[in-house]
Parts: sequence; C-alpha cells; structure tokens
Amino acid sequence: MIKRTFPQSRLRRTRMKGSLRDLVAENHLSTNDLIQPIFIADQTEKKIEIPSMPSIYRHNLDSLYAETEELINKGIKSVAIFPAIDAAKKDKNGSHAFDDKNIVCLALKGLAERFPEVIKIADVALDPYTDHGHDGVLVDNNVDNDQTLELLQDQAMLLAQSGADVLAPSDMMDGRVRVIRNILESNGFVDTVILSYAAKYASSFYGPFRAAVGSSANLGKASKKTYQMNFANLDEALHETAMDIEEGADIVMVKPGTAYLDVVHAIKCEFQIPTFVYQVSGEYSMLQLSIEKGWLDKDVMLESLLCCKRAGADAILTYAAKQIASELNS
Repeated sequence: MIKRTFPQSRLRRTRMKGSLRDLVAENHLSTNDLIQPIFIADQTEKKIEIPSMPSIYRHNLDSLYAETEELINKGIKSVAIFPAIDAAKKDKNGSHAFDDKNIVCLALKGLAERFPEVIKIADVALDPYTDHGHDGVLVDNNVDNDQTLELLQDQAMLLAQSGADVLAPSDMMDGRVRVIRNILESNGFVDTVILSYAAKYASSFYGPFRAAVGSSANLGKASKKTYQMNFANLDEALHETAMDIEEGADIVMVKPGTAYLDVVHAIKCEFQIPTFVYQVSGEYSMLQLSIEKGWLDKDVMLESLLCCKRAGADAILTYAAKQIASELNS
C-alpha cells in the first residue's frame, strides 16, 4: 500500500463539504436496508404504546395495515411480525401457535392480500405462546430440543401457508433449520426463505421486547442460557452459522446488533452469505430515551445503523426503521 505523508496528503480535504463526504463514503444506508418489526395483538384499541419502548406500539389488524401503508410510503419494503398473545390463550406447549385463526396468521393473510409487494417475515418461535415464556417444550425445567423441533416444523408450515415470505426461526434449537427446510420442500413451499437467527445470544438487551410480547413473566427456573449463545463466544457463532447454512438457511442473522458487530463482521467475511443484524429493543430504547432526554444527538440512531452496515450487515431489523426512513428521505 502506498504511504503518503503530510502535507502532500491532507486527509481533511475530502471532509470539507458534505457533498464530498458523501461522494467518498465507503458505506451507505438506504430504506432498502431497513426492516420494521411490528408488534400486533388481538385488541379493540387500534394501537397501544409500549412503555419501555418510546414511540413503539402494539397494533390491532386495522392499525397494522395503516402502519404498513405508511412504511411503504417511506420506502420500507419489509416488515417482521411479533405477536402479544392473551394470557388465556397460552399453555405449556404453545398450542395457540398452531391455530390458523391466531393473530399472526390473520395478519399474514391480510398483509398478503393488501400489500403483496411487502416482504412479510414471521418468527418461528413458541415463546409468545407458552405460559412459561420459553421457546419450546419444558421437561424437568429444561427445554427439550427434539420435542420442540416437532412443534416448530408445524408452526413453520402454518406460517408459510398463511403468507409469510420469510420464516425466521429464533428458538436456537439444534437442527431446527433442517426440519423446517424439509417440511417446506415436501409441501411445495420451495421458494419460502429461511432467515435463521444463527447467532442469537443470551443477552440482557431483550428486556423491553419480552415485556412487549408478554413472554418474561413466568420464565421460572429454566434459563434461556441453556439454548441461546454465550455472549463470551465468537467461534461458536461461526459454528452455528455453518450448521444453519448446511441445513438450508438462505440468510443468517446476528442478535443483538450494535454490541455484536464483531460477530456480524466475522460471519460476513467467513461465509459471504446475506447477513442481517437485529438492533434489539434494549439497544433501541437506550438510544431513543437518550435522544428524547437530550443526552444524545438524534443522529446517534443513524450512526448506530450505519455502523451495522460498515460491519457487513446487508439489512437491519430496527424499531427505528420508520424514523430513519423519514430522515433518509428528507
């Protein structure tokens, strides 16, 4: 590499004007990179604000459709649906997840009919539906991997039939990508995309999300650390990702986001596969609250997302998607 020294090289020259900075920018963020997570619930109110997540709401179906139309107008083309399920509909095996009249299935069908061009992402996960808040079947206070796989493949099939373009298994059970890919293939859903939460860490950044979907109240003695990844590990993330790709994942994802950009970079460099990152509820809420209180400049949210792009992320799930889209369009 050629080494140039001052004053022949003045690196400030290309920083003097905004248009010059844009011209030589190495990474760019656009609305094509943004995925808006949306919370939905079977409720009479159109939308209810989530106390721990400023400017984020639980929507009923009518509000979901209005929100999606607004997102489209801002240039966002993808949404991820997360349900808040009434406690009376939860049980130990998450049986309501297999009801084709549940709120997620109804939402997917409605979105597919009204907005066929929008990419609809649905989590394959039982934790919103279980009365204990874990991602699978509990046996002696431990989530049983193989019993859970049998349920996840059925849930995945129902979500695909309901109109999901992308299935996102977030449970972290071993082998779940393979069983989901197999059931999709055997039922003719060969074009359904699997976005695997390949490196989902046992993080404390998920708190506001768990409150939003009501999955945190009864976790009990069982720990999500027994199936989600140890946040001390990076090599393990590469192992997890390699397994998910071999089993049939089309896209892989790292969760959380900003605190795990080394993982994003390592996965993208190692596998050159579409790699997404999830800026999770705790990350969003920390930044948004700091912005609202004037502790941080509002540009910090855009900065955090562009850092995800710089690390190698191809797309970002972020609760700030609509807000950032407005800034990018202005």
